[in-house]
Amino acid sequence: MSVIDTIAWFVYLLAAVLFVVGLHDMNSPKTARKGNRISAFGMILAVIMAFISLFVKGFVSTTAVIVLVVGIVIGAVAGVLSAKKVKMTDMPQLVSVFNTVGGGAAALVALNDILTSQGGPTAVVLVTAGLGIVIGSVTFTGSLIAAGKLQGIVPGKPMVLPAQAVWNNVVILATIVSFVLLIIDHSHTGLWAVLTTVFAMCYGLLFVFPIGGADMPVVISVLNACTGTAVAMSGLAIDNVALIVAGALVGAAGVTLSVLMAKAMNRPLTAVLSGGFGGGNAAAGGDADGPEGTMKETTADDVAVQLVYADKVIFVPGFGLAQAQAQRTLADLGELLKGHGVQVSYAIHPVAGRMPGHMNVLLAEANVPYEELIDLDDINPQFSSANVALVVGANDVTNPAARRPGTPVSGMPILDVDHAQNVVVIKRGRGKGYAGIENELYFEDNTQMLFGDAKVELQDIIAAVKELID
Repeated sequence: MSVIDTIAWFVYLLAAVLFVVGLHDMNSPKTARKGNRISAFGMILAVIMAFISLFVKGFVSTTAVIVLVVGIVIGAVAGVLSAKKVKMTDMPQLVSVFNTVGGGAAALVALNDILTSQGGPTAVVLVTAGLGIVIGSVTFTGSLIAAGKLQGIVPGKPMVLPAQAVWNNVVILATIVSFVLLIIDHSHTGLWAVLTTVFAMCYGLLFVFPIGGADMPVVISVLNACTGTAVAMSGLAIDNVALIVAGALVGAAGVTLSVLMAKAMNRPLTAVLSGGFGGGNAAAGGDADGPEGTMKETTADDVAVQLVYADKVIFVPGFGLAQAQAQRTLADLGELLKGHGVQVSYAIHPVAGRMPGHMNVLLAEANVPYEELIDLDDINPQFSSANVALVVGANDVTNPAARRPGTPVSGMPILDVDHAQNVVVIKRGRGKGYAGIENELYFEDNTQMLFGDAKVELQDIIAAVKELID
């Protein structure tokens, strides 16, 4: 090993340590930003070291280096602009697009290593790079469809092909056969590598199409894990410790998060990935005619009175909050009530929104104190002592129908908002949630509905609260 190789190895090791430290700091919202910066610095260090090694060892083509630099510049500019301009409501789509890019890049690196290996790729390279191709290609197309579902370009309901299981088995078998032939048939390596890529991409489509929009948070986690695993496989193929460690960390974190998200929905991960939930099919269970009773509407002024004279208020955010970009307005209402002596907290359901931790990210952006963000298990016992539970854009995660069998959400842990003394639901319209059934909460005796854009209604409530306080 040359001197530059030794230095590069230690620098990559340092970068890997920074990745681990950064990931550890992301365990808490208080240190998440610092962890993100540490991990980003580790990646910058690894990229700089890669360029130093490239120039010290020499490179085959100046054109290739120029293309590489231009690609990095384009990617960096696109990343910065998207991070700054993309709305928080579109963040799940952005994460899916990033998964698409990551999986596709890992697959291309692995494919290139097989096709351009001098003297022919070794068995180790064929296995690791082949796995990188398979996992990266599945991630590429699967994440693309997930982003389309989240954006509304692709229908969010499960899309099951005729004889779906047969097509799945055929494509999986074709992928396995081409992968095996890639390893053992050295005379047609390029052909089998390309076919493996094509078949794996087809399976990515078949994998995500049947999964409904309500399961997208789990799907994003799974695809994120696939991206990390593909990167790790590519790192093994090109013998790069930074890629191996970074990919392994992302893969392990993604798998852990996927299991936790599935547990939060009280459904086996295999059941989530096989599709079916969030299909918009009310016939899947429950009462065909919906809950009995009528929705009782209220006004911003009436809600303000309830909040001002309350001792304890629990806010329950959901995707409707993100859609209306009302997180800062909700935080302002919380600060106003706290200044009046009201105890305020935020109930966070693990799968509220469209990506893991969506509500935490939204409210952290609005500078809501971290100690006021309370997870499902800890907040549920507190609803019975709350004077008002203010639900802002949350639907299926508050549906009492989950407590009884025979409904699409049966068994899913929910926020027990109906146990509060009074419940106010801010909702844009009378539509159903991803599960495709009416929310029984809306018809409870202690529930009032405030229909309209969440941000506008919250602003009206704030104005009314200020008048009452003054």
